[in-house]
Amino acid sequence: MTSSSGHILILAGTFEARRVASSLSNAMPDTRLTVSFSGAVRDLPELAVPTRVGGFGGVAGLGDYINRAGISLIIDATHPFAFQMSCNAAAAAEMTGCEIIRLERAPWEPEAGDRWRSAANFEDAKAALDTEARAFFAVGRKEIGRFTDRTDLFGLVRMIEPPKHALPDHWKLVLSRPSQQVEEEMELFAKYRIDTLVSKNSGGTRAYAKIAAARNLKLPVIMIERPRLPTTKTAESVAEILRIAGHLANH
Repeated sequence: MTSSSGHILILAGTFEARRVASSLSNAMPDTRLTVSFSGAVRDLPELAVPTRVGGFGGVAGLGDYINRAGISLIIDATHPFAFQMSCNAAAAAEMTGCEIIRLERAPWEPEAGDRWRSAANFEDAKAALDTEARAFFAVGRKEIGRFTDRTDLFGLVRMIEPPKHALPDHWKLVLSRPSQQVEEEMELFAKYRIDTLVSKNSGGTRAYAKIAAARNLKLPVIMIERPRLPTTKTAESVAEILRIAGHLANH
């Protein structure tokens, strides 16, 4: 891969993916960049680099795209819970001999005052909810359907776009991005008398306010642990991604 002939494919889905695209565009202006969005939501950011939207058609489809587009490096900057896409990316990279780096932001860790209960998966999280709980679900629009049969409890659901699964009539849907202000999250929890937070361990800073709010309010948190992803080269920060990409560009 060289800075003048390489073609980097960024698999997006996180805020960090946008930063990677912007930073690489500035640092390696002669390198082709393509940012790929799954299309799970329509509210996509406008980037100053070419983008594509939609799936590839599994491992074989992604492998074909890598070959046709001359991809020399894949940067997997999808969400830590985008298990299938990360698996497909790793398999397609191995199949084609393409380099791959996964941006793997550090998971959240409990702090003093936190009341966390670890859940291995979504089913365990659902089973851990008390009868008649008033739960705030931070699990994403694809996964909320795993919880909607718990009609014995009240659910407050926040997401950018409405879920495909119908929510129970007595649940509340809030269409917005996560607040980054702890006080706003505390006010939201108080307004709906939330007594339990159910969250994926997404890591990062942009969605952490709800975790801090639960700590301040002494609310229990059912924390869903990340799936085990394929072994690939990883980086924990955008700066580390840039360093590795630059190193590959000169070899």
